[in-house]
Amino acid sequence: MPNVFGSPHKGSGPSDSGTTTSRFGNHEQVVFCQDEATGLRAIIALHSTALGPGLGGTRFYPYGSEDEALADVLNLSRGMAYKNALAGLDHGGGKAVIIGDPAKDKSEGLLRAYGRFVQSLNGRYYTACDVGTYSEDMDVIARESRFVTGRTRAHGGAGDSS
Repeated sequence: MPNVFGSPHKGSGPSDSGTTTSRFGNHEQVVFCQDEATGLRAIIALHSTALGPGLGGTRFYPYGSEDEALADVLNLSRGMAYKNALAGLDHGGGKAVIIGDPAKDKSEGLLRAYGRFVQSLNGRYYTACDVGTYSEDMDVIARESRFVTGRTRAHGGAGDSS
């Protein structure tokens, strides 16, 4: 697969031309998020919104390649669709990954840029904590997006649900 972050595009899914069924394993939408100013490279995958908006955490991890990050987010979002359905939640499956080392690459600007991408999905995806992200990070993301859960108690959340 070519370097997906090497050419500008927003992603693929219902809001773009074509479908995602063959390339992305029956996912409804896959969004490639890039912000040059902050170094953000992230992928948001929505497997299914049949039961409601996709719900799943954001993983911040130093993947060895974009292919590895894409494979992980597709598997994780599919798993979240089943997990949310089995739990009886009115949510579909979604997941996101931010490519990078959270100890070195995480910044307020990067998290806020990511939050703007989550917001651009207009409630089709709700994010939360996962590997490499914490409730404090969700508070920062929530400065740009209403579709965030797992915020700190000080900011009206229930804390880290993971």
